[in-house]
Amino acid sequence: MEYMTGPAAPTQGNILCCQCGVPIPPNPANMCVGCLRAQVDITEGIPKQGTLHFCKQCERYLQPPGTWIQCTLESRELLALCLKKIKASLSKVRLIDAGFIWTEPHSKRLKLKLTVQKEVINGAVLQQVFVVEYIVQSQMCEDCHRIEAKDFWKAVVQVRQKTLHKKTFYYLEQLILKHRLHQNTLRIKEIHDGLDFYYSSKQQAQKMVDFLQCTVPSRSKSSQRLISHDIHSNVYNYKSTFSVEIVPICKDNVVCLSPKLAQSLGNMSQICVCIRVTSTIHLIDPCTLQIAEIDGNTYWRHPFNSLFHPRQLEEFIIMDINRVQEKKKGAGAGARSNKHTLAEAWVRKTSELDTDRQYFCCTHLGHILNPGDLVLGFDLVNCNLNDDFANKMNPHNIPDVVLIKKSYDRSKRQRRRNWKLKELERDKEGTDTDDERQYQDFLEDLEEDEAIRKNVNIYRNADIPVESDTDDDGPPRISLAEMLEDLHISQDATGGEGANMMTE
Repeated sequence: MEYMTGPAAPTQGNILCCQCGVPIPPNPANMCVGCLRAQVDITEGIPKQGTLHFCKQCERYLQPPGTWIQCTLESRELLALCLKKIKASLSKVRLIDAGFIWTEPHSKRLKLKLTVQKEVINGAVLQQVFVVEYIVQSQMCEDCHRIEAKDFWKAVVQVRQKTLHKKTFYYLEQLILKHRLHQNTLRIKEIHDGLDFYYSSKQQAQKMVDFLQCTVPSRSKSSQRLISHDIHSNVYNYKSTFSVEIVPICKDNVVCLSPKLAQSLGNMSQICVCIRVTSTIHLIDPCTLQIAEIDGNTYWRHPFNSLFHPRQLEEFIIMDINRVQEKKKGAGAGARSNKHTLAEAWVRKTSELDTDRQYFCCTHLGHILNPGDLVLGFDLVNCNLNDDFANKMNPHNIPDVVLIKKSYDRSKRQRRRNWKLKELERDKEGTDTDDERQYQDFLEDLEEDEAIRKNVNIYRNADIPVESDTDDDGPPRISLAEMLEDLHISQDATGGEGANMMTE
């Protein structure tokens, strides 16, 4: 006989299920899991189907009673929105886990896998997994209704520039497209001296005004008009108007500064050339290469105007040109440009080739001009300057000719231009040949000025073949490295309906 050296290990006995007789460990219900689930359904009362309202235009979901929220597929925000639909029914059970089951994005269906627990017969806790299916129905939100109506607006931004050239507006249009500030507009209307942007809320219009003031030198003022009000709830309905005035100076304008402003900029000459307009006005003195930047506040304190209109540009031919070493800086002189070369040139008008009359001038284009080149400039000798500051200047300080830019064959540049720009969708009053000429001037400015190109999205034009970029004798060109591929979204292979629900 053998004796046990240690105490006997306790063993748990089994009982028989009261329904099917299967041996099971003891539990308060005395039933196996299969019979317990057959007898009790803890998901009873929880809806297995639901509806979500989705706006195709702005890709937002409706959160009752009237809030529209932005959600991506299988995101935490969308999961919370789906659970709120059955929140009242889930109060009787304990939610353990919730997650999405993958569905075809075009199927207009969302499936949720939920795990819940509940105490049932005699304190037994039962856990169950089930699926809730949501049908996505299309419904246009109120904001998109107003956008589609195109006649409902609460705020308008009126952008104006009192000049005959639209170069600044073309540049501003590309900045708006790049930063996508046109997406919240109800309507964009083009008039003869500016653009009107219509918005559904004052906050969106104020955001546009702030962007304009940071982008171009300008000033703004606002007003509002009472439309209606409720004396019982003290609710007022206003229409707001924002007026933004851009400085009337464009690229390639010749300006005459006031003596006080010229002295504050480093004793530069009063006759200057505007080489660029971004958030500030960039000026250069063609006689000394001295540069200066003028912001909007400084301009409105010391305003000045352009001496010529772009149509008054005349074509000259370079008879002789000599590069000049840097002149000695005067007292208090400002910075000089490193991208330009000072030169002295003898020029003759192409319309006066049958005469012997030549003009002497200093120019900042010495790095690109050679004898025999054609150049565009303004003749200050044979013109009447209608400017207060210019009329008070010493005639010996006024140059005979101011050269602006080198002239190239425009038709050849258009044929070789293998890039394009996008445009805002707007209501136009009508285009004429002068608008097309001004737009071509803007495209040429982009090719010649790399600083402006950095702020513009340039797209490759696949219809024009790519040529070699090694042609140094021709006009400036934009390299392929600076171009973007234009994206064309076509109908997906799985079907066009519901394509807005695709995630990246």
